[in-house]
Amino acid sequence: MPMIAAALRFLRANAVTAVSLLAAAVSFLFVADPGAWWQAIDLRTLNLLFCLMFVVAGFRGCALFRVLAQSLLAGRKSFRALAHTLVQLTFFVSMVATNDVALIALVPFAVYALDRLKLRRRLPGLIALQTVAANLGSIATPIGNPQNLFLYTTYAIPAKDFFAATLPVAFGGALLLFALTHILRDEPIDFRFEHHRTLTHPRKVFLCGGLLVLCLLTVFRLFPHAWLFGLVAAFALLFYRAALRGVDYGLLLTFVGFFVFSNNLGRIPAVSTLLEQLLENHTQATATLASQFLSNVPAAVLLAPFTDDWCGLLWGADIGGFGTPIASLASLISLGLYLREPDARPWRYLALFTLLNLIFLAALSALTLLL
Repeated sequence: MPMIAAALRFLRANAVTAVSLLAAAVSFLFVADPGAWWQAIDLRTLNLLFCLMFVVAGFRGCALFRVLAQSLLAGRKSFRALAHTLVQLTFFVSMVATNDVALIALVPFAVYALDRLKLRRRLPGLIALQTVAANLGSIATPIGNPQNLFLYTTYAIPAKDFFAATLPVAFGGALLLFALTHILRDEPIDFRFEHHRTLTHPRKVFLCGGLLVLCLLTVFRLFPHAWLFGLVAAFALLFYRAALRGVDYGLLLTFVGFFVFSNNLGRIPAVSTLLEQLLENHTQATATLASQFLSNVPAAVLLAPFTDDWCGLLWGADIGGFGTPIASLASLISLGLYLREPDARPWRYLALFTLLNLIFLAALSALTLLL
């Protein structure tokens, strides 16, 4: 009974995971012969996700992100400069630490900074800009977000082709983001820290850095993923078990659920035919629309088996992260962090968030038409 109660608590706290597992279970009712359904689970993608999340959790546990933020923010003399620093830092951190981790690390820092400066009224706009920055920066690299890693692995996309597709979108969006941040109303500030943070475990930072290099080599297929898992598991068990608590196991289970669900859908002739027809000439539009209701990670996993147009699917899932609050799991994270604040103004935040997301959804979609 305690295990069942713990499982139910976990599923209540991870709604998307619960939906994916329920969808996978229900899909078996419509498939006469599911075949070897377990073979649809992409162990390479799950392994890479686990290892990357462990490494990032290790960095966070050593206060690396807080130290980096403090070194960049101390002594700023204007609110606009502070906003630029926080937004750009979120953009670049999301490239290597994923969009959700960038927000988990840096949104609380923005709350702390504006609280110290007595500028909490400006939190909704700043957090909305940080959310856009995280979703933009994560487009640039295979490890920036889970759907990029999944698609990069599933389609075995050559690195030069991947970056040719993603970098113009990410940095084109970054120019627009810079312009929007720059029109924020400015005011003088003097930001000082009472206590300067230092790295809590410098050796662990060094070792996690080595594991991150191995993760990148594995992403680019230069290091065996089974060896990577063995090294990460050994490091975790021998030196850094606390970082295991920072792994998002709900996300891993979400992938498992949608792997199975997609496999079963592909065995239903009417559904597979419909999806293939939709994706044949409208891959990007279909992925973008699906992301608005499913979130872009499940949308990418669901649609990948039905199209060979990896570029359209990649653009659709990444750009589809802009739009509704559920279009990107990272957006839900920043929304949740903001709503925890005692003076949160949900409707103001959602209005700013929606306006910004519609601007970027339209601008990036237009940019891909030019590309």
